[in-house]
Amino acid sequence: MTHDWKFDVPTVGSKRLPPDARYMEALSSQGYGFEIAIADLVDNSIDAGAKDVVIHFLRDGDQLVSLLVVDDGRGMNETALDVAMTVGGRRDYAVDALGMFGTGLKSASLSHASAVTVVSTTKRTRTAGRRWMMERALSGFHCDIVDPHYAQTLIDRYDNKRPIEWQGTVVRWDSVKDFPKHGGGGQTDRYLHRTINKLGLHLGLHLHRFLARDDFNITIAVEDVRSGTIYMNFGVEPLNPFGYPVSGHPDYPRRFTASLPSFGDITLDAHVWTPKSNLDEYKAVGSVMERQGFYFYRHNRLVQAGGWNTFRQAEQHLSLARVAVDLPDSPGDAFRLTVKKSGVEASPEFASALESATDGNGLTFLDYLTSSDTAYRDARKRAGTARKPVLPPGEGLDRAVLETIVEELPIIPHEDGIALRWQRLDNELFFEVDRPTRSIVLNQHYRAAILGGRGGGPNDAPLIKSLMYVLLHDVFEKEYSGSRERDNLQLWQSILVSAARAELGRVGEHD
Repeated sequence: MTHDWKFDVPTVGSKRLPPDARYMEALSSQGYGFEIAIADLVDNSIDAGAKDVVIHFLRDGDQLVSLLVVDDGRGMNETALDVAMTVGGRRDYAVDALGMFGTGLKSASLSHASAVTVVSTTKRTRTAGRRWMMERALSGFHCDIVDPHYAQTLIDRYDNKRPIEWQGTVVRWDSVKDFPKHGGGGQTDRYLHRTINKLGLHLGLHLHRFLARDDFNITIAVEDVRSGTIYMNFGVEPLNPFGYPVSGHPDYPRRFTASLPSFGDITLDAHVWTPKSNLDEYKAVGSVMERQGFYFYRHNRLVQAGGWNTFRQAEQHLSLARVAVDLPDSPGDAFRLTVKKSGVEASPEFASALESATDGNGLTFLDYLTSSDTAYRDARKRAGTARKPVLPPGEGLDRAVLETIVEELPIIPHEDGIALRWQRLDNELFFEVDRPTRSIVLNQHYRAAILGGRGGGPNDAPLIKSLMYVLLHDVFEKEYSGSRERDNLQLWQSILVSAARAELGRVGEHD
């Protein structure tokens, strides 16, 4: 028998194949970053009409015990709560809702916690609660019903003070995987400082349009449950990635239109940032290569910050180029949002349409890229910094240092970076130049002295490693070292070994 391949495959019926309980494990292994997961919960708060959202870290002395996201939104009755806690639960999303797939609350939470409890109350219904524990979810999708008395107690904890007054929701994470296992020695304080700073930047950036309103606030706070002391209590500030003080090019911003055959017109708001900016609005997004490109918004929520979506490669000379794109409510197959709402997959026709996008007055999108490139180069010339291109730094340097080097120096394209690593060497050597692996090898013997007794890591000793990169990068840009360069290398070895031995002596005196 032959079939016409233009038609569907013939079938003879169907059968129901429910997911295995292990599906929950797969759902919680989607690679949610901590900040992305929290932002997903805040999205739910915004969809619920919340005006105030509090992200609350609870600690007992040196030990972090729980993380809660509390809002004063509409709340949920028991039926709505069951839907919210059902994987892929069916509910009608508003046209401008931030939620999409019905999995965010569960997958974001269980990616980072062994248990997630949701307690909610409305103006007309009693407080209700549900809890997912990973071990019970894996045994057969068993979701716990929270004791009504405890549910009310948790709501009362935030009643008559920010944020809950008459209605609202509390999402509680327990056994959070990222929390320090042992909080002594200042580990908890360091973790909170680092995590809260990154979280504030992420939320400030991705939700900046909401935070710029007068009627919406996000607060991050830490409370010691033993003493009741609340500290590190601050509001998240909006970080507008297009909030430059002065445009980097007099002809921008400018609006372009790209026409996609399968969809229609897409508007592109093209901007050129102020050169040499140190503002958080500019630097909050990754490296200099990551922060250029498209900034996609869905319902005023930033869902992708930077990247060219296969249209072109990132280049240092385009570091000032940023393009805002507001996605339509129904983008069809032209744009697809990732489940984590942390990126957009654009169809090939989008890249093709950019080639012919115009502003209606004869200026093309490709002209915009040329203008961005020119603005960057002109700023360099005015500053008198026509610097020689160098090989990029590689593994072993702190990210902030990597970013500064890439921003300050032209990078030779398509070349592997110069790595910096520790290794046991002869004690007469402080470093070794390893050309085959393009590495600067530092002597492990002197590591403890350089670190002053602190614990090391892959990107430790940023000051020494930065100086070694600056000192030695041009050695790798030649096939071999001449006599003068070899003499310099020997000179640097002698001085650095003497300095390292002096440091070792100081450490011994303190011991």
